[in-house]
Amino acid sequence: MLALTVRPGVSGSASVREMPEPPEADGSVLVDGLAMGVCGTDIEISAGEYGEAPPGEDVLILGHESLGRVREAPADSGLSTGDLVVGIVRRPDPVPCANCAVGEWDMCRNGRYTERGIKALHGYGAERFRLHPEFAVRIEPDLETVGVLLEPTTVVAKAWEQVERIGARAAWHPHRVLVTGAGPIGLLAALLGVQRGLEMHVVDRVTEGPKPQLVADLGASYHAAPVGELDLCADIVIECTGVPSVVFDVMGRNAPDAVVCLTGVSPVNRTLSVDAGGLNREIVLQNDVVFGSVNANRRHYEDAGRALAAADRQWLERLISRRVSLADAQEALTRRPDDVKVVIDLHTAG
Repeated sequence: MLALTVRPGVSGSASVREMPEPPEADGSVLVDGLAMGVCGTDIEISAGEYGEAPPGEDVLILGHESLGRVREAPADSGLSTGDLVVGIVRRPDPVPCANCAVGEWDMCRNGRYTERGIKALHGYGAERFRLHPEFAVRIEPDLETVGVLLEPTTVVAKAWEQVERIGARAAWHPHRVLVTGAGPIGLLAALLGVQRGLEMHVVDRVTEGPKPQLVADLGASYHAAPVGELDLCADIVIECTGVPSVVFDVMGRNAPDAVVCLTGVSPVNRTLSVDAGGLNREIVLQNDVVFGSVNANRRHYEDAGRALAAADRQWLERLISRRVSLADAQEALTRRPDDVKVVIDLHTAG
């Protein structure tokens, strides 16, 4: 079968090649790949920045944002031939830690988890892959054109869950939300905020292309000005850029008792001057909370599925700004100015 592979640690090694059929050890559910979403993680792995091949192998099949159709499934799996499924990314560590033992593998404490397409497990960027039933999430048939958005939606489904849990520490009635970054994660974070009936504001640096209109069509407000120039006094901030200056700006400009969720991963070895004392004073005296959120567990996949099912289908389809075939998959790993979400269509290979 054809698959999109890289040699971890080797920049520019991404290629489409023949790979062995997925082994039964990967799971009893055989899936025909339909689509793979491309995100910054895939681009960074293809640039040799990180990634880990399965033990004993020198290549890694990319792809953690998946969509497939069940070809074969055991009678007791809860799945049937023809079902649309998305594969969960993370697998619990073998020990396991306390969180992995109860299905909260997104909160693994010892770091011995594995991840499909990222860390020690082949990903979903192939014509076929296998899943254990407990790591296969069935989605509704009418989500076929947008189902590949499920995994990125899980990231913000978890973020919103955590924000609301933290907010429940007090008599908290949030009204205004600031999302920084209008990439797929930021736009999906805004979608889930709109679904909660909150006043949404999205900040991004671009003034042209599809992003401003996508935000407007949600009923949210789009801002191209720097965060430091806005006077929004947000109750909730969901930071999706990882840009250090933006991270510090949102931590110091929000309402009392605010909750700031950081989902963007910042690059290392970049420094900037900040008034750390002033920032600490603001956070302490206003009872603010700043926390990080990454990955998702099955509960978040199910929450994300409900969010996508409730969303406007045409709006979701517009998030997918470019589709390429598996044969041309390398094109998807190069960003273009108007890209929002790039998707590789696995069933059009060759």
